[in-house]
Amino acid sequence: MGFLRIVPAPPLAAIIEAMWDWDMPADAFRYERILPGPGAGLIINLLEDETRVYQDDAQRHCIRASGSVIGGPYRHSWIIDSAEQVRVMGVNFRPGGVHALLGIGAEELGLRDIDLVDLFGADARRLRQRLLETACPRQRLARLGQWLRTLCEEPSWDATILHAVAALARVPDVPGIGALQRQSGYSAHRFGLLFRRHVGMTAKQYARLMRFRAVVSMAHGAGQPDWAQIALDGGYCDQAHMSHEFRRFAGMSPSEFTARRGPYLNHVPL
Repeated sequence: MGFLRIVPAPPLAAIIEAMWDWDMPADAFRYERILPGPGAGLIINLLEDETRVYQDDAQRHCIRASGSVIGGPYRHSWIIDSAEQVRVMGVNFRPGGVHALLGIGAEELGLRDIDLVDLFGADARRLRQRLLETACPRQRLARLGQWLRTLCEEPSWDATILHAVAALARVPDVPGIGALQRQSGYSAHRFGLLFRRHVGMTAKQYARLMRFRAVVSMAHGAGQPDWAQIALDGGYCDQAHMSHEFRRFAGMSPSEFTARRGPYLNHVPL
């Protein structure tokens, strides 16, 4: 039992940031807020053939889906329950990675999770069954990696969009989106269309999300975060601007994040 995280070998390394396997004893039921990130994700629940997320309201309405889903990126946080996090595998795609691998428009994945069976039919069912029959976490990840490699031998990237994605992640030295568009040689309409198709959001939304992610990284490991300095280092005009953006993406204030943060960067116990 434990947590295993690996970076796959090429060619998957170009589109996947990490693959992971979580196999831990059942915990007491609690809600956890998951912070949004710039890439899509694949989740395979090996404990039960179901995934659950909860609406961010007083009733915590539960939305149930298949145990094997792909979705995101999202521009807001969402809520899960720890009782489901017992035997789970996942893939964290790089921005644009799902589109490069599968040709799926990332905008659609940002609106709803898609059942792997809807995409791959019986092949997805066989994959989950083989993973259930594999006891060793490293071998499970190897099987999942093999399956992903069969989907596309050579990922298809638009080099111009890939360059823009990298440039907009250089917080706080983020270039102007207009300049990136002009450098691309695309019209503003074409640049925007391709960026949304690859990344799942507009270039402006992506830049804002990456600034938020930089702030979370700076604050997570600090004993008592200096939010004024973090706002400055993150490229915000002032702390009030940062706090507004933080609440928009995280669903909580910076001070709430400080009080509730746990050992994992993207999981905030509620």
